[in-house]
Amino acid sequence: MVGTGIKLAAHATLEARQWIERADRVLYVVADAAVVEWIRRCNPAAESLNPLYKPGKPRLQTYEEMVDAILAPVRQGLRVCAVFYGHPGVFVYPSHKAIARAREEGFEAWMCPGVSAEDCLFADLGVDPGSQGCQSYEATHFLVRQRRFDPCTPLVLWQIGVIADLSVREEGTRNEEGLQALVDVLAEPYGADHAVVVYKAAQWPIGDASIQRIPLGRLAEADIDPLSTLYVPPLPDLPLDRAMIARLGLETGVRDVWSARNRKPSIP
Repeated sequence: MVGTGIKLAAHATLEARQWIERADRVLYVVADAAVVEWIRRCNPAAESLNPLYKPGKPRLQTYEEMVDAILAPVRQGLRVCAVFYGHPGVFVYPSHKAIARAREEGFEAWMCPGVSAEDCLFADLGVDPGSQGCQSYEATHFLVRQRRFDPCTPLVLWQIGVIADLSVREEGTRNEEGLQALVDVLAEPYGADHAVVVYKAAQWPIGDASIQRIPLGRLAEADIDPLSTLYVPPLPDLPLDRAMIARLGLETGVRDVWSARNRKPSIP
């Protein structure tokens, strides 16, 4: 299982490309024609699994069909490479399921890491998860699981354009009721005026990321599609635990110690 990364070809790792080139069978799930062309240049025999998607068809059914399509040539003794957009293990049910099932049947199977939308978000928005931590949830699960989250820690919510969508939705439509439910839940701790970011990573080497800064209460007015992610900046940080500081022997220079812990070592 390999990923193309987010930005056209530029994010594909050397390892991913080598597996695509060496495979007897390449199956891919990507949305952009240019990425398809790149994959087919690497391996002319590559085939798309995108036709398995159908409007109104349950996503889980499509994903299970993808797993079957990936495993069929594996069972024939072929070296198979499945290619997914972004990181092959992030929001990709078929990759994890296919690996687990292949191993159960005695085949070797593994995943190569790739550049994900989260990696791009950290870079484009200047978010360091090592500074204040980071909470990351799929938007629908966040709503239906009554997640307990810390508003003083950065919050990332994925797939806000397809909240509660269990099947493929017609292009250009979105669940307005789901977006409003998300606003209602977040407005309680943050307030409707809290500035949030609707983010979409750049897919082209010459393009920029889409970064829409907007008050939380006006989220429905933003340009949102299935690739959109919501970044919620944190409220002011929690106070220091003085008892724990004393227990750890950090009574003096606690901020200097924290800064040093988060500083990357220099390379001679």
